[in-house]
Amino acid sequence: MDQTVTDFARAVQDILFAGQRMDQRGWVPATAGNISRKLADGRIAITRSGCHKGFLQAVDVITVDMQGKPHSPENRPSAETLLHCQIYRHFPQVGAVLHGHSVASTVLSMEEETAALTLADYEVLKVFEGQTTHETSVQVPLFENDQDIARLAEVVEPFFGTGMPAGYIIRGHGVYVWGKDMPTALARLEGLEFLLACALERRKLHA
Repeated sequence: MDQTVTDFARAVQDILFAGQRMDQRGWVPATAGNISRKLADGRIAITRSGCHKGFLQAVDVITVDMQGKPHSPENRPSAETLLHCQIYRHFPQVGAVLHGHSVASTVLSMEEETAALTLADYEVLKVFEGQTTHETSVQVPLFENDQDIARLAEVVEPFFGTGMPAGYIIRGHGVYVWGKDMPTALARLEGLEFLLACALERRKLHA
């Protein structure tokens, strides 16, 4: 079998698995969220617009170029594809990007008045690149939601110089995380969502 075909088939399976896992945890309600995986030839395999991530089929995964343009004109990727492409351009080592809409990320990002959520002293912080101890803190930048994705990408752009090891959150919208491959991206998403859930519970206790 052609290597390009095989690579795409593996990417499709990675994306379907990620969709099911995210759906099981309530992070992609209705048709929310996007999932992508970079192919060896530089194309990006990504979920088609309007698909429920818990019930994805192979036909729901399409390919786009690094500018977000679909290779087949009849395919319609999500407008947020541009945010996936932006991450791949900034971090060539990244192989997968995940975007979810959990309750914790949505509520905390709307309640937090500062420009970032600070997660500190949790053991699970070690899931993020560069963290080796719980005695540390990670900043998760918060960006205002904007239906103009190209404009939103311009706002996010300067922050890539900081590395953003835990990804970022769009207020009232959801999280973006990434990793060298799908298992790494999923581990970081699960770690971040656990920490956000802890932060939300602690706010309830101190309310």
